[in-house]
Amino acid sequence: PLPGRCAYFVQRKNRFCKMIPAPGRRFCGEHGQQEKENDRKRIPCPLDPKHTVYEDQLQKHLKKCNSREKPKPVYFVQDINAGLKDATEITEKQVPISSLSKEELENLIAKLQKASNGLEHGLKEQVLSHQALQEALNDPKNGESAFKHLKQQASILGNMEKLNLLGPGRCFVEFGAGRGKLSHWVDVALQNVENVQFLLVERATTRFKVDGKHKRTDSVFERLQVDIQHLCLKKVPILEKKKLPVVGIGKHLCGAATDLALRCLVESYTACCHRENEEPAPKCARSDKAEVASNSSDKECKKDDCKPVAGIVIALCCHHKCDWTHYVGREFFKSVGLGPVEFNYFQRMSSWATCGMQETTTKASTSEESEDQTNDSEEHDQPFSKTASGSDTLQGILTVEERKQIGYLCKLLIDHGRVEYLQQRGYKALLQYYTEAAVSLENVLLTAVPSPSLKPEPAT
Repeated sequence: PLPGRCAYFVQRKNRFCKMIPAPGRRFCGEHGQQEKENDRKRIPCPLDPKHTVYEDQLQKHLKKCNSREKPKPVYFVQDINAGLKDATEITEKQVPISSLSKEELENLIAKLQKASNGLEHGLKEQVLSHQALQEALNDPKNGESAFKHLKQQASILGNMEKLNLLGPGRCFVEFGAGRGKLSHWVDVALQNVENVQFLLVERATTRFKVDGKHKRTDSVFERLQVDIQHLCLKKVPILEKKKLPVVGIGKHLCGAATDLALRCLVESYTACCHRENEEPAPKCARSDKAEVASNSSDKECKKDDCKPVAGIVIALCCHHKCDWTHYVGREFFKSVGLGPVEFNYFQRMSSWATCGMQETTTKASTSEESEDQTNDSEEHDQPFSKTASGSDTLQGILTVEERKQIGYLCKLLIDHGRVEYLQQRGYKALLQYYTEAAVSLENVLLTAVPSPSLKPEPAT
């Protein structure tokens, strides 16, 4: 060791510790026990082998180890929103698209085009804004990425206002909340509104959260660290106490998370309204017929004493991460002659619409990465490699534009299944472009409100 430095040899760094020990000591405070504890044995922690613990202190460590299984919150219900899991419908092995023959690929595309016939391909543009974000949008300190995020958030709030979802006596549930910025702007828009609750659902711990900075007493922010798959909203204490109508929101809710959130809102939450004393049966143990049969009972739950879901506003994202097990549009796929095999191909082919098959698209997609990249993972439209989507193999079979169009049809088909799912449960659901493609390649917004609450549109 260097003179005046700790005498402990750090094996991992292949050098002595550089810390300065106290006068008269050979080791620093970190390694001060080394002299008298050389005979003690350290073993990997059985809960997490990435760290070690003294063998004679194992039992004490297990009681406070951060990797120990923590008690489940009251709103945790295993797989309540997971959908159905029929083993006969789950494909054992997904064949790479790049390994398909030309004839097999053409047959798959033909099925896609046939299923998408009759669907409205040209979605309506509903690019709006909101006064709550005007000052932030005009801030000259904004970088390009921050400005794009603000434009998207402003349009989402504008669409919420148009649907009369920004009002008092509401509980806003932000799924995939991340840092909670969307809820933050909703709160700013409701500065003079009373009795407002925010539930921010995020399964991972998040740094640089913005919800902790709110000082208002009129609105309450609460984080639910739970996977959407296991979230029973009815059992969240604040909703049990106040019974507020719920507005589900999300900005770029990734893949299967959208389907889980929809089930959470319009199935498990509604079904629990009149079944408070019953334990919800695991969805995975039910059949498709049972799901269809439950549709009518779900509708019957929407009575005056059951606070309904007031609305849903979700910016869709990452269709390539969808999962047939959780997908809410399974009945729609079956009605057009498609099943899990085709779905697994279509959800992967959906990335062709945004994956950057050419350099310009890749650059545009790269610019979509989240603001403060090292701190924020809210944005999900990331660039994909050419090999990941099999584009090199498809050279000579499909042009770049053809692949983009096919990817678009895949997204449209998957999203239309979600729309039909909501319509069958008494909602008026729409897909629309809420921002320009230059701002975000994932620019489709799914909105839904209960049909009876809609006012008739004026005749034109």
